[in-house]
Amino acid sequence: MSAASSGGQRVAFIGLGVMGYHMAGHLAKAGHQVTVYNRTAAKAAKWVAEFGGSHAATPAAAAAGARYVMACVGNDDDVRQVTVGDGGAFAGMDEGAVFVDHTTASAEVAREVGAIAGERGLHFLDAPVSGGEAGAVNGALTVMVGGDEAVFAHTKPVVDAYARACTLLGPVGAGQLTKMVNQICIAGLVQALAEAMSFTQKVGLDGKLVLDVISKGAAQSWQMENRGVTMLDDKFEFGFAVDWMRKDLSICLAEARRRGARLPVTALVDQLYAAVQAKGGGRWDTSSLMRLLTQD
Repeated sequence: MSAASSGGQRVAFIGLGVMGYHMAGHLAKAGHQVTVYNRTAAKAAKWVAEFGGSHAATPAAAAAGARYVMACVGNDDDVRQVTVGDGGAFAGMDEGAVFVDHTTASAEVAREVGAIAGERGLHFLDAPVSGGEAGAVNGALTVMVGGDEAVFAHTKPVVDAYARACTLLGPVGAGQLTKMVNQICIAGLVQALAEAMSFTQKVGLDGKLVLDVISKGAAQSWQMENRGVTMLDDKFEFGFAVDWMRKDLSICLAEARRRGARLPVTALVDQLYAAVQAKGGGRWDTSSLMRLLTQD
């Protein structure tokens, strides 16, 4: 029996940004009783007007009485603030409740906060997502989870409200490590696609026809399918911001240094993104690497 058909769960959602706003909306649509918290209260009030439920003045107040508390915030410091900071969710959660962190953050902060949760009789899952704003809007995110298997098993039906796939990868921290793998792959793919599209233009081919052909073969990728045409059209005022990608890549590179892993291409692409930022493109989509090849 699904959570929705059994009357739903009491759920809190912390952070109503580009992703969280829609993720929380899917929880409400699935029949859960949702209380939201957002740093900008007007955004929370807007969400309640659209989806119902309620909003609270602090993470702790939002989490009070909730069996599941989801969060999707900006970085490690934000995760600490909304969990164990002043008015943080852990202060309001009942023993045995589950905190699900969808933030893309470090594995270190996941383990740190997860350990504190355990000391307080709470459960913690690190569960970063992939799929972008479109995935959040459509309830089709890929969720990579680290944590206890039994906790994951009873939490997954709730997360499924906005997930296409939700998979346990290992203990706390494994979700964040898997998201690092995801971002490493994307960084290399986007740069390769940018070079390929720039080359296509330089040699005088019909870029869109080329994309139609090669996307049916071994070169096909999500980036090609979703960003190839917009690259050719020089459109970048949408999507996953360069600023956020650099934040993610800094996490990947720091973890690689700790583990003795070599990420030469990732390090190079990170510096190329720094060049995009220097051109004023911090809020452009990650596919804007193309502009480094097509503009002086």
